[in-house]
Amino acid sequence: MAPDIASPKSDGLGADGLRWSGRISLTPRILAVNVFALALLAGGFFYLDSYRTRIVDARLEQSARELQLLAIGLESAPPERQGQLIAAYARQTGDRVRRYAPDGHRLSDSFAMDAPRYRLRQPSEEGWQRHVARFLDKAMDRVVSADRPPDFTEPTVDRADAWPEVQLARKTGRPQAVNRYAPDRTFVISAAMVMRDGTSLLATENARDITRTVRAERLRLGMVLAVAALASVLLSLFLARTIVLPLQRLARAAVRVRLGRARQVTVPRLPERRDEIGMLARALSDMSQALRQRIDATDAFAADVSHELKNPIASLRSALDALDRVERPDLRAQLMAIAQDDVRRLDRLVTDIAEASRVDAELSRTRFEPIDLGQLIEKIVVAHEARGVPRGVRLAFARPRKDVAVVLGEEQRLVRVLENLIDNAISFSPDGGLVQVVATVADDQVLVSVEDEGPGVPESEREHVFRRFHSVRPEGESFGKHSGLGLAIARSIIDGHQGRISIADRQDAQSGACFILHLPMAVARDPGMVSE
Repeated sequence: MAPDIASPKSDGLGADGLRWSGRISLTPRILAVNVFALALLAGGFFYLDSYRTRIVDARLEQSARELQLLAIGLESAPPERQGQLIAAYARQTGDRVRRYAPDGHRLSDSFAMDAPRYRLRQPSEEGWQRHVARFLDKAMDRVVSADRPPDFTEPTVDRADAWPEVQLARKTGRPQAVNRYAPDRTFVISAAMVMRDGTSLLATENARDITRTVRAERLRLGMVLAVAALASVLLSLFLARTIVLPLQRLARAAVRVRLGRARQVTVPRLPERRDEIGMLARALSDMSQALRQRIDATDAFAADVSHELKNPIASLRSALDALDRVERPDLRAQLMAIAQDDVRRLDRLVTDIAEASRVDAELSRTRFEPIDLGQLIEKIVVAHEARGVPRGVRLAFARPRKDVAVVLGEEQRLVRVLENLIDNAISFSPDGGLVQVVATVADDQVLVSVEDEGPGVPESEREHVFRRFHSVRPEGESFGKHSGLGLAIARSIIDGHQGRISIADRQDAQSGACFILHLPMAVARDPGMVSE
């Protein structure tokens, strides 16, 4: 038993189904595109590194400049006021200020004065929130490959030569400033300079505000990124639902149509969708209905052909079977005439059936050219008159001006239609009757009417006469001379030219039939619609 189409393996997951190995469905693609945009936003973390670097550089420059101002003040102040000046500076900036003699030993320390004291915090003393913050700091440094400053440790013996920045300031004669990491990964800004009397100044600061500022900026960026990521994922899923799911429904319906598992496959039309997906759904639905109608028409055509061929074949078989048992020459000649008539009928049927079956295919491949129907009808009428019209029937044609009744089409096919209608009108006309052909233009259409003076077509039969093998012939005409496909072929040809054929009463209210062709004018059609 074949697997049901709704099962996972029957939705086209094979080599020729809805999915193909090595390819990605639309949902991951939509997510990938939107997440890629978020990845560009995540590049803001690189901005955080440069932002932090700018703040640290500015603070180093500020510390060196403030230390220079302190040195100027100390050099101009009397010795008994210098300690007070250092304490006031420490209270104002929060720095720890140390002064070292030329030989390196410490002369003064603001922590020993009436000044604020900062304390370097140990990670073990802090809560889990700080541990998470430090983990994020390390992660950001790892992502952006940031340079890690050295750790800050107080020297065991507090001398000038224990501080590299003091030694560098003595060597260069210019203020020096460096930054280090405290145990809790906050910055320690250190600035040093040498005064004119040979003593050295060292100012250190635990700049926790830098870390707080960077972390606050990172939190804001993270919140923006999280909101953008959530919105992107939701929008991606929304797009996937509004695009991918309808496409999957259409694809599954197309697979069912291809496999022919159900006689009536309903392709969803998605009437609520007014976008391209809805247009695609309705186009596929119309296409499947047209395909179903074509299949039904093919089945009906095959049945009609089988039925129509059985009659002459049965007649031919009976004649041939009887031929062996009949001895009289006159009866044998009669049977041979019947057999020959059946063979001619079969030949006519096969020829018309072959033409009817290939009309649509040939028209789809034919390149349409501009055709002046006025000139074409005139040639057909002249040819009929040259051959001689039977029973004294007259032909009249009201020819329009040249290049007025122009259509796009295939000339030989249109000739077949017009000759069929004219022959049909002649055969139904009484002796000496008049067949009128008129070509006019109205509303961007070319109208061709063929009128006769025959019995006409009853309104109830006006659609039936276009059916295959439906033949209603004039009284007295021999049976089997017509296959009943002429008008069916004519309708197929006119449909292939985007026109229509109909039957109406004569406008003069006289008895007779009036066949009308409606064909679009060449100037009213898009040149791009010309079929190849």
